[in-house]
Amino acid sequence: MGAVWRAHQVLAKRGIDPNRPLEDTDQPSTALELADRRIPPRYRLAVADHPEVVTWVQQVTRACRPGPGGIPGIAQGPSLLIAGPTGSGKTHQAYGAIRSLLKAGVRLRWTKLTATELYASQRPRQGTDTEREMRELMTCPLLVLDDLGAAKASEWTEELTLRLVDHRYEHLLPTIFTTNLPPGEIKNALGDRTASRLAEMCERAILTGTDRRRRTAA
Repeated sequence: MGAVWRAHQVLAKRGIDPNRPLEDTDQPSTALELADRRIPPRYRLAVADHPEVVTWVQQVTRACRPGPGGIPGIAQGPSLLIAGPTGSGKTHQAYGAIRSLLKAGVRLRWTKLTATELYASQRPRQGTDTEREMRELMTCPLLVLDDLGAAKASEWTEELTLRLVDHRYEHLLPTIFTTNLPPGEIKNALGDRTASRLAEMCERAILTGTDRRRRTAA
């Protein structure tokens, strides 16, 4: 009885009702539920339904390797470039791809940020190891880099993008890129070297249509 009482006291201090049935817990029970807590509310029901995105998910899933407990995890595989005009659903498809991988039972560690956030994170800040942050992005099993080419270009941003892309290119690390740039303009915006690597490492999903945000507002 003493051990049970002490356990109840510990749970109570943590704000957990020890008498609450387990099925009523608000803790995530699956990897998908855990991921949905990180995904912005607008995209928590995102579905990857573009044929090329679906194919990419299948390719990455097949390339997984067994990890702890035999659960397949991201290893090496192709990257994906989702291109299309503003509001065509690129970010929706990217989050949908993450959710599809989790539904397929893939053990997944992923990071998502915009190109603007990437550049902001690499500007010198007191008490911040920007090099460590860059290494984490370079080696993350799955990286989603949103709005590639949307930020104002400079020699510094071009070199930073190249460094990130080149590492993931050389190590065959799956990456999802989204961009508003037409394929023919990627070289002018990002430079020859980055464009060349993207062309080789990425499957392509080209989205079309009108701006969904404006259509919804109307």
